[in-house]
Amino acid sequence: MDKLAFGFWGFYFGMTALMLAGAALAFVRSLHRISLNAGLSATASSFFVFAFLGGLPIEEEGTQARVLAHIAMAVSGFLAYLLFSILGLLDRRKVRHRTRLALAVLALGGMAVSWLLAPQQALMLGLVSAWSLGALAFGIAVRSAYRGDRLAWTAVLGVLFMLIGMAGLGWIALARGQAPWQVHAVSALAGTAYLITMAAALWTRYSYLIELHQVMTLGPSYDPVTRMRSHTETGQMLGDIFRGRRDEPVAPGMSRGQDHPGPEGADGGREALHRPGRFVGVMVVSIGNLYALERLHGAAAVNHALFVCAGRLQRSVPAFVETGRFSADGFVLLIRNCSDSGQLVRLAHRLGARLSKSVTLNTSLDAARRESEQTRWQAEIGIGVLLVSDPAAKASGVLATCKAMSRAAMSYASRVAWFDHASGEAVELPVPETS
Repeated sequence: MDKLAFGFWGFYFGMTALMLAGAALAFVRSLHRISLNAGLSATASSFFVFAFLGGLPIEEEGTQARVLAHIAMAVSGFLAYLLFSILGLLDRRKVRHRTRLALAVLALGGMAVSWLLAPQQALMLGLVSAWSLGALAFGIAVRSAYRGDRLAWTAVLGVLFMLIGMAGLGWIALARGQAPWQVHAVSALAGTAYLITMAAALWTRYSYLIELHQVMTLGPSYDPVTRMRSHTETGQMLGDIFRGRRDEPVAPGMSRGQDHPGPEGADGGREALHRPGRFVGVMVVSIGNLYALERLHGAAAVNHALFVCAGRLQRSVPAFVETGRFSADGFVLLIRNCSDSGQLVRLAHRLGARLSKSVTLNTSLDAARRESEQTRWQAEIGIGVLLVSDPAAKASGVLATCKAMSRAAMSYASRVAWFDHASGEAVELPVPETS
């Protein structure tokens, strides 16, 4: 092998060692799932490279060709399974078992057929099978990417590098000692790029487990449970806002507490007022079944539920909406200069639909195992909506009112309640019909 080829492959195996060191570090930090997948990925791909570079202690060419054919089929099947796992396609147990069985049948069937062929033909069959399985994985990754999985684009790039490296290693194995150094260089660089992209995909897929492990252990005293303001900070923020409003001068001809607008389409078709800077939109989201979840599955499951609900909430609100934790089972959303009550209503209905979707919760503190003890859970959501126009309003009173309305909203079909100032009662806001 040319010295330049040695240098490129040395760089590849150095990256492998670095990836294995990272896997060991993840294992020390109790991230066993990340450690196992990263370590097996690096080990399997490196063994494939080592074998196809002629590193196996087999001198007889025919035997070596058959062994390489078997290695190509087995390793490609394992790497495809790992890719499907990274993409989240194997979360369901039945799908996981079927995929394992299908890949095992393909690998064993290919190995059996290879014994009916000459050694070089068996090696060709192994390479074609491995490359075809890689192409199938590439297609699945592309489909996942177009369906909105951003992680899948990293996987697409990784599988593309793997196919290039596999083709180069096949050339090296079939033309033993005759492949030019450029083939070695391209194959080594493609293999290195594959390791880097797979390491990035693995980290992206499972990095949330680090934060989730801390969340489930430390509970509500740790801010990343919701990745929002804490309950205390939220109260201080609202207190500052409403104190500032009380200090503002009242416009001529207006009295404090005047003009409480209603939502668009509600209360007899009352129109929403559009007076920028005068109204504060406040929304409280309460989750009614956290206590039952804690009694059944413990505090860890509750922390996981809050973690998921807070993430969904933050991904659903516009950037100008301020969010915070409120009490043990809820969140506060605030729009400082809310000129459109309909904006609040639409946001409330969108949040209700998003947060009410079911989720699979971990019920074990061993958060590094994604397929650990799990349970399906659906949040019982209630949302109280209030548009505050009275400059004399106090934060404590506003929050208490919104909280009470969110509790009442849990009995409504729409799960959204609005405070009607005319009647002094909370009224349901049905989901608007779409034409």
